[in-house]
Amino acid sequence: MYLPQKNGLIFKCYAWYIGYILKKDFSAFTHNDLAIKEDEAVLLLANRFSWWDGFMLFQLNKKVFKKQFHALVTTDDYEQLGYLKYFGGFAPEKKGKDVLETLIYAGTLLDDPKNLVLIFPQGKIKSAHVDTIAFEKGVMQVVNASKKKFQTVFSVILIDYFNHRKPKAKAYLTTWQAEEYVSLQLLKSEYNKHYDKAILKQTQKAS
Repeated sequence: MYLPQKNGLIFKCYAWYIGYILKKDFSAFTHNDLAIKEDEAVLLLANRFSWWDGFMLFQLNKKVFKKQFHALVTTDDYEQLGYLKYFGGFAPEKKGKDVLETLIYAGTLLDDPKNLVLIFPQGKIKSAHVDTIAFEKGVMQVVNASKKKFQTVFSVILIDYFNHRKPKAKAYLTTWQAEEYVSLQLLKSEYNKHYDKAILKQTQKAS
């Protein structure tokens, strides 16, 4: 398993750079208000549609969640984008048993209230125009590997230009109270309800 690496100087430099390029390349990056419990970890489920996704959610963590940031990424991304490991990125090194160990590791992270674990249920980047967000079965393996004492947050990031030269990005956030028994189908259904509401709100905007 590829694990996160700690380097304070690299982390600070890239953290500053992420904020810089977001301000430089977007006319705005906003989000709705959200109350977060300090005594519970956060499982953050988000749509995956661009190179920007992880950077945006890293920035949101600084502003909204204020937890230790961890992100389950693909093996290819971890190997090709070396800086991810300094931002809590972790990934399976091989297929098979290593994948399961990585998912279990993600679940144990959720047992610590200081942590946030970001997962893109789709796995790989998909078009921003998909009708439904697919959920890989590994999501439930993460949930079941934990003590299930965390808070679940759904994030949908949508981008439009409207009347601006640079695009505007908006993160639609909501907390979801899990039932005692959570299935992959239920989790997918509830996330996609939020996804549909986010798109509806986005399309109702005039500027």
